[in-house]
This record gives sequence, structure tokens and C-alpha cells, in this order.
Amino acid sequence: MSLVKIHDKSFETYLSEETIRKRVEELAADINKDYEGNRPLFIAILNGSFMFAADLFKRLSIEAELCFIKLVSYKGMKSTGKVVTSIGLEEDIFGKDIIIVEDIVDTGKTLHDFLPQLLHQQPKSLKIASLLHKSEATIYPLTLDYVGFDIPNKFVVGYGLDYDGLGRNLKEIYQLV
Repeated sequence: MSLVKIHDKSFETYLSEETIRKRVEELAADINKDYEGNRPLFIAILNGSFMFAADLFKRLSIEAELCFIKLVSYKGMKSTGKVVTSIGLEEDIFGKDIIIVEDIVDTGKTLHDFLPQLLHQQPKSLKIASLLHKSEATIYPLTLDYVGFDIPNKFVVGYGLDYDGLGRNLKEIYQLV
């Protein structure tokens, strides 16, 4: 188990690069099966989901589209409680199969605030794929359709997740020591 220091905190390996890769392949296989013959639009939520979205998308054999939206609710290690859309959705999603790609769902506040905006545009279907889920921290009811890992309510970094801007480039996921 390796340790990394980011800013003033130490983190230890939680999920290895190989473990993440295998699980992303499994999720892609499930999506390929579920959407065979369809062409879903993946909406990846920046910044954290970019690595997961890229790896997932590379493993899809179905026709699919990908776009990005930026929703912000974190400052440092704590949620601000407010969701701010800083880059909006420009695609028309009416009548389309939509899959939201998230790096992590903890309280569920970000998606809880964002989903009504999407549903108002009348997509054909709307599903959520999240690499990580802190189910014990979730306070807003959500249905997550594709979940990589259910994790404890500990702060994590790496594989797209950051601590005050740093750590996104780590190939593995680390948890706070």
C-alpha cells in the first residue's frame, strides 16, 4: 500500500489501477448489452468524471455520443451545499437515451439539483453511471443504474477526483489516512 501526500493530507491506496480498469470494462459490457441497437448520449460531469468517462467510452462497442457539463458543489474537502452550473448543456436531449457519467455520488445533491433540468427536456430515458457511490452518505434519493464501487464515507482522490485541485492525475484511487 503506497502513500501520497497532497497539500496537508496523506492518502493511502484504496483501489488499484487494475481493479478500476476491470470494473470499468464490466460496466461498459453492461451498457453495451443494455443499449444494443441504440445510440445513447453520455453526459459526463466535469471535472471529476473525465478519466472515468474516457475509459468507459473507449470500451463501448455501441454507437454513442459524449458531451461534458460542469457542475460544481465542492470547495476543498467539503460540499458547499450549492450546485453551480458553470458550463451548460448545449445538446438537444429531447427523445434521446441519456446516461449521466459521474465520478462519485455521495450526498446526491448535485444530481438531485441537476436531474429536473434534464427531465424537463423530455429525454427518452435517463440513467446514471457513477464510478463511486458513498451509499451511507446519500441523503437525496437517487437511482444509480451503473455503479463501479460502493465505498465508505471517506474522502478519496485520484483517477479524476481531487483535493483542492490536486491529485486528479493519479492512476489509482486513494483514501484519506
